Amino acid sequence: MKSIMLKLILLLTLCWSQSFLQAADLKVTKKSYGRTAAGEKVHEYTLTNENDITVKLINYGATLTSLVTPDRDGKLADIVLGYDDLQGYENDPIFSGCVVGRFANRISNASFELEGKKYELAANFEGGHHLHGGEVGFNARVWDAKVIKQENAVGVAFTLISVDGEEGYPGRLVVRMKYLLNANDDLIMDYYATTDKTTHINLTQHSYYNLAGHDSGDVHKHFVRLYCDQYLPVDEHGVPTGEIKSVAGTDFDFREGARISKKVGEGRYDHNYVLSMTRPETPQLLARVSEGSTGRGMAVRTDQPGVQFYTSIHMKEVAGRDGAVYNTNQALCLETQHFPDTPNKPNFPSTILEAGEVFRSRTIHHFYTWKPKQ
Repeated sequence: MKSIMLKLILLLTLCWSQSFLQAADLKVTKKSYGRTAAGEKVHEYTLTNENDITVKLINYGATLTSLVTPDRDGKLADIVLGYDDLQGYENDPIFSGCVVGRFANRISNASFELEGKKYELAANFEGGHHLHGGEVGFNARVWDAKVIKQENAVGVAFTLISVDGEEGYPGRLVVRMKYLLNANDDLIMDYYATTDKTTHINLTQHSYYNLAGHDSGDVHKHFVRLYCDQYLPVDEHGVPTGEIKSVAGTDFDFREGARISKKVGEGRYDHNYVLSMTRPETPQLLARVSEGSTGRGMAVRTDQPGVQFYTSIHMKEVAGRDGAVYNTNQALCLETQHFPDTPNKPNFPSTILEAGEVFRSRTIHHFYTWKPKQ
């Protein structure tokens, strides 16, 4: 009996030690990142795990500034576009790595009607439309931040209050964006919001990915698979027409996977794809992206009904990190979200959030490496 008890104690001790070591290998640190032009303090948070993944975040725009991962040979590279300093993010023309809100993407004619009242928004996009929350969206705000330390994950919870009438939207909105890095090489993005008045909400995270490295040129050789049967056609300003169209037989069909180079000459990608017309209850597999020369891969799961697939077609001569210059097709975005212009398209899944309701959403990016078959 003593022998059995001793073995049990040793087993429990070993399990506790492994758990402790796993937690210890997940680290989060904080340091100053400077001050905004308005004098607000900004901090940088660094998350690391034992598999050499490093995530850097700042509380300006709740922005993901850097994501370093190993390739199949263990060589490290930063796989998201970004800038060297805070000034770069304050002057950022491409919404690099930030949280976008109160409403991501486009709202036609910069207005909508809600409960019998018309709301006028900033017409900050071509054609007199509204884009990414207005003149001063969530991307250009300094958020409160709190470090998170869990047994199997570390992260940061960013919180922001958007007052009633800000950028034309009704309701005092409290928003929280939580980033978590775990030992399984998952980067988890959790969204939360409440309002005191009926409003519209559509949040997304706007990172630009190049799995060969942020400064490695275009993403034409990236292999993309989108588990979506439908997409939203758009007008000349990128606003959905209201039609929901099958991808079958079109350049928008990535269901079996394809290199972007096979499609990019025929289709310019800044379109919302439909994962589901009813929002999934749990995160579903949305996309897989892989890059052959490095063996890096990324799988994306979300409980949002759609995703904006964007191959940076509007990006030209953007001065980026470490002297890099970012151009068209330099990276791709998978912006999980509700559909653009939903406030004016009643056939789209609703983006209405009522007083007393809680908006919650989760998107998971899993990073891995692979080797070609012999």
